[in-house]
Amino acid sequence: MSEPHGIEFAGVENNRIAASLWDGRGHPVLFFHGGGQTRRAWDLTARRVAMEGMRAITVDLRGHGESAWVESGNYRFSDFAADVAAIIRQTAERFHAAPSAVGASLGGLSSLAAETQSGPLLESLVLVDITPRMDPDGVAKIQGFMAERMDEGFATLEEAADAVASYLPHRPRPPSLEGLRKNLRLCDDGRFRWHWDPAFMRGDNNINSNAREFAEGLMGGIPDLHLPVLLVRGMNSELVQEDFVREFVDLAPNASSVDVSGAGHMVAGDKNDLFCDAVLDFLTDREAA
Repeated sequence: MSEPHGIEFAGVENNRIAASLWDGRGHPVLFFHGGGQTRRAWDLTARRVAMEGMRAITVDLRGHGESAWVESGNYRFSDFAADVAAIIRQTAERFHAAPSAVGASLGGLSSLAAETQSGPLLESLVLVDITPRMDPDGVAKIQGFMAERMDEGFATLEEAADAVASYLPHRPRPPSLEGLRKNLRLCDDGRFRWHWDPAFMRGDNNINSNAREFAEGLMGGIPDLHLPVLLVRGMNSELVQEDFVREFVDLAPNASSVDVSGAGHMVAGDKNDLFCDAVLDFLTDREAA
């Protein structure tokens, strides 16, 4: 397998979507990150998926990472879902096969909405610590961390690492800050800020606009979700309760679930080996079928 190379997609507003292709030459698998993250969150997982002979495609969602900040300021769940549906279609056209998708949090809900509201589009779907029903206290905690230093930023990478360590005390601090650097942008004033458009959280059409109606619509569509679905939950998740998992699996005709011990909401970052094992077991089962 060669090193990943950059590719691009077009969002529904003709917004540029940046992505990386880890080319194992086989079935395409799209990876959509959570809110406030970038496609680099999937690097370790994408490499393993490609080594198994699949095409791993990691995507920066609109306004995140190297993807364009949209001039309209449209960062509602429905806007992300529309982009994801467009990316899935472009992937299917490029590689002549319906792709699978792995989506965490925002990326998972966007993938689920694309499939239930614009599909069928996908061969299979992995939802990473997300269901349409979410713990409101967990949502507030996550968004509070994201907003806390949104404007001020950080004087150094070490200062940013201290903030992450305080928020995720269960996760060992990495020996290198290079991974964190990829989630930050160095601004003209010399300070580091998160690699996403602030309008994502505070614009007129931000991520919380119509969020409840969006989630209710997703719940109504779950019984019609006939593709294979794996729901991977962090056992220590602050967002997805066990009851939410049981409800989803009961409603979805072809869904299963697995808990990852020692992981919170950021499952892939907390326990990547266990996470990869679960995802690869699911994806290779689909390939064999």
